[in-house]
Amino acid sequence: MLFDLARPALFAIDPERAHRLTVRALALAGRRGPPAAGALAIEVAGLGFPNPLGMAAGFDKDAEVPDQLLGLGFGFAEVGSITPRPQAGNPRPRLFRLVEDRAVINRMGFNNGGAEVARDRLVRRAGRPGIVGINVGANKDSEDRIADYVAMTRAMAPLASYLAVNISSPNTPGLRALQDEGALTGLLDAVIEARGTAGPPVFLKVAPDLESADIDAIARIALDRKLGALIVSNTTITRPALLSANARETGGLSGAPLRDLAQQRLRDFRKATGAAIPLVGVGGIASAEDAWARIRAGASLVQLYSAMVYGGPGLPRRILRGLEALMRRDGFASIAEAVGSE
Repeated sequence: MLFDLARPALFAIDPERAHRLTVRALALAGRRGPPAAGALAIEVAGLGFPNPLGMAAGFDKDAEVPDQLLGLGFGFAEVGSITPRPQAGNPRPRLFRLVEDRAVINRMGFNNGGAEVARDRLVRRAGRPGIVGINVGANKDSEDRIADYVAMTRAMAPLASYLAVNISSPNTPGLRALQDEGALTGLLDAVIEARGTAGPPVFLKVAPDLESADIDAIARIALDRKLGALIVSNTTITRPALLSANARETGGLSGAPLRDLAQQRLRDFRKATGAAIPLVGVGGIASAEDAWARIRAGASLVQLYSAMVYGGPGLPRRILRGLEALMRRDGFASIAEAVGSE
């Protein structure tokens, strides 16, 4: 109800400013504990998730409010993307609401305060319960992007429940080239070596705008390197039929128009991996039905972000209530049992 009352005022101001106000409001609200494990609990990559719904990277770029996000009901929160050095990102405006489409376009460009600032915050939360993944990236002007990922791995591995290697943002020129087979092999080998044998699982975040040959190559590399999971997917540079005036803005599209593409890519990776690696479904998830469809298609975990713009802070708990009802309706005793059952 409070969000419904505040929404017109939030939507009347610049989206990036509204986002900053939201993060500050969460910080002021204080920390609550993560949700308890219940009927929706699932184990992925050796981690016990209390439920399969997570906040995707991009909301909490600088690790300011991971515990507050867990307090909203999320089973896990992914902070970042974080780069070794602070960077301002692309020129403003760079974040656009597509209200009629329930979508967002962003060309933020990995704006964040850098590894040192985020690491200080994460060190202070060390020992608290809850699964917090750390999404790492490379600086735009880096001369050696693999070295950036290695540096981030060494800095963040001791503080992360899992590390998410983000090579799929469309807003850092050349970054998606790291999805090519040769480049990806070199990158993951370097990250895994830097993580060490006792480090957290490594998740790889991929783009939805991939050809079938790319999907097969990424799947093969992920299996060979025994990655913890594949996060499918990031934003898209394609433009399905959109209604909003902002549809022509450049950047990555997320929200409802991404749903069908992201669902298909999840199916593609499920097939390419032979269901031998966990998948995290992201893109266009805004309801319990969306999350359930992604789980039935092969996702062990799901994430959202853009839907919070339109659904507000009560959305996670609404989705979780709906998910449990759908699981019971369809006769499954657990989320794990439902994964890939479509």
